[in-house]
Amino acid sequence: MWSLMYDSLTGYAMEDMQPTPALASEWETSEDGLTWTFTIRDDATWSDGEPLTAQDVLYTYERIRDGGPERATWGVYLKGVESVTAPDDTTVVLQLEEPSALLPLLPIPIVPEHVWSDVSDDDMRSYGNEPTGGEPVVGSGPFRLVEGTAGGSTYRLEVNPDYWGGAPHIDEVVVRVFKSEDPAIQALVTGEVDFVEGINALQVQSLEGRDGISAQMGDSPGFDEIAFNTGSIDTDTGEPLGDPNPAVLDPAFRWALNFAIDRDQIIETAYQGAGQAGDTIIPPAYAGFRWEPPEEDAATYDPERAAQLLDEAGYTVGDDGFRTLPNGDPIGKLRLYARSDSQTSVDVIELFSEWLADLDIDSEVRAFESSKLTDIIYEGTFDAFEWGWYVEPDPSSMLSYMTCDERGNWSDSWYCNEEYDTLFEQQRIEQDDAAREEQVQQMQEILYYDAPYLVTAYSTVGEAWRSDRFACLRQQPDPGGVYLIQYGVHNYVNMRPAAEADECAGEEGTTQLSQEAGGEGGVSTAFLVGGGVVLVGLLAVGGVVAMRRRGTVGDRE
Repeated sequence: MWSLMYDSLTGYAMEDMQPTPALASEWETSEDGLTWTFTIRDDATWSDGEPLTAQDVLYTYERIRDGGPERATWGVYLKGVESVTAPDDTTVVLQLEEPSALLPLLPIPIVPEHVWSDVSDDDMRSYGNEPTGGEPVVGSGPFRLVEGTAGGSTYRLEVNPDYWGGAPHIDEVVVRVFKSEDPAIQALVTGEVDFVEGINALQVQSLEGRDGISAQMGDSPGFDEIAFNTGSIDTDTGEPLGDPNPAVLDPAFRWALNFAIDRDQIIETAYQGAGQAGDTIIPPAYAGFRWEPPEEDAATYDPERAAQLLDEAGYTVGDDGFRTLPNGDPIGKLRLYARSDSQTSVDVIELFSEWLADLDIDSEVRAFESSKLTDIIYEGTFDAFEWGWYVEPDPSSMLSYMTCDERGNWSDSWYCNEEYDTLFEQQRIEQDDAAREEQVQQMQEILYYDAPYLVTAYSTVGEAWRSDRFACLRQQPDPGGVYLIQYGVHNYVNMRPAAEADECAGEEGTTQLSQEAGGEGGVSTAFLVGGGVVLVGLLAVGGVVAMRRRGTVGDRE
């Protein structure tokens, strides 16, 4: 949701999610690729009337480069940047130590220096960035936050009439956070909300054909996985942290379990058929970067092979009927954790526990709210859990989460492999597209066989909306993608209430107004979003968060 409040230098195209102008109207680079010059729009202002200038961009980027709390989220985009300068109000120059494969992609939210410079780094970690004294949060996006506090259940954003891209056609966006899907769906049916996201395939089917409601399963550029604790450490001292089971520290043990998972059954039962079996961390949507496992090692359900690999690695069955560690000690119970706010997560972990039992491995299943599970992950007091990620159009962010430096930050498996890290640095600066794709594929191969993640599925996202109230929405990617949780603000700016639906009537690729205009709740120019099991991380890290961490069908923090 940060993109509703803050702009970035570049955005994403709806069709193919390639970089497009945003705050930067244009850019150019030197022949050696070491100097990038961005021209800032001269008509952009902050919502309090102050001009938005190159100095705000400089301030934002320097916060990240100086190691502020935002660095964990956005640092990958500025890695290798030697200096950032603002020679005038509409020019930003990035001087690089080495070429960057990411540029001109810069989706970093730009924040107002005249507001944020009063917040220290220590205060930033708890800074709510909330409306105060009746005044909205100062931003530059199409909407400004007027109600809502960190950890709350409702957020209200009103239109920013001075938005440089033109004022949206709706007056406000209200986000309500639901802890389960059923109340969100009921709110949609009764007209309390206009859009729900993160519902499952059966729920989508139940809504199809209802008067005034449209529903779909949209392709999601992400994956879901079972993640292992590969070696949690205290990042300050390098000493072990938490208490991972010795078995999950062993790549051979993890790799064997790749063949213990019946991914087809997961799709059929946990996802109600909506999705496809997964294997690597780059989803099929990004075919150029994706690595395909060789046929002989494909991620197929083969419990006999899993048992053989466990035996060969020294995890044999003891006298009590359970497998032992290579030193003869019992493995004990593996702790398998799911997210209680996602039934799919619980279903997957319970299936995994059953498959482990078939291999004579004992385990216990527990479910926690996502926030609590996050704490457990960073404490290192787990053996395996189920979650998922969205993957950005350029995979560098996702790839970076598996590097040694990200342990204690974005890394949740505590994975570290020097060969992988070397390839990450190579692909980050590689200017030849084909060579970079090969490097990214090699990184996936390392991850596949080391198995910090066992990728289970590439899921689709269930969405439903009041098509009797709003029209003119487009999918991302177009066609086949999703309508609500997108990169950028296209739909929030371009959607039309029922009275203006003729503006896009017959336009290919946009949603149309259903014949039952008005529905039970009448017509409104407020767009109320009910987030099924969506966890809207609206105010984390000082109000600016990446839409990356996700749940099985769309949760993001």
